[in-house]
Amino acid sequence: MNTIDSTYYLENHINKRDNQEAGTLGKDDFLKILMSQLQNQSPLDPMKDKDFVAQMAQFTQLEQMTNMSNTFEKYFNKSEGSVAEYSHMIAKEIAYFPEEQSEGDRGELKSGVVEAVSLKEGEVFLKLDDGARVPVSSIQEVRNNRDGDQHGT
Repeated sequence: MNTIDSTYYLENHINKRDNQEAGTLGKDDFLKILMSQLQNQSPLDPMKDKDFVAQMAQFTQLEQMTNMSNTFEKYFNKSEGSVAEYSHMIAKEIAYFPEEQSEGDRGELKSGVVEAVSLKEGEVFLKLDDGARVPVSSIQEVRNNRDGDQHGT
């Protein structure tokens, strides 16, 4: 007589699923179903090789899609912004307050043309034509390059 392991009982999965999104199956769920299927198959009519290979292929696809989805989610949900997000500013002129000045004494705005965008320690910086590195949080204004060089627009 075949018995089903108690870890496969519905009540155990309901508690787990409350913590997950409703209606979604993960790769762990898929593996449990597959293992249950293999353990409880009829000895007179076992699962065909091609069926087993097809299910393993589906599992591999599911895992790859999940990994790809997680990678895209991480890429698009960066809290500090990304280099690609600010790449449109290349060849634009920006006005900014230098970091050395205190909040109360902002002084004069400096300006320069953006040549590159970089990411360092989670913060996006713009490299200007005069060699200055400006954090995007210091930018006060963005405008087309005064010299008429608008190849970034």
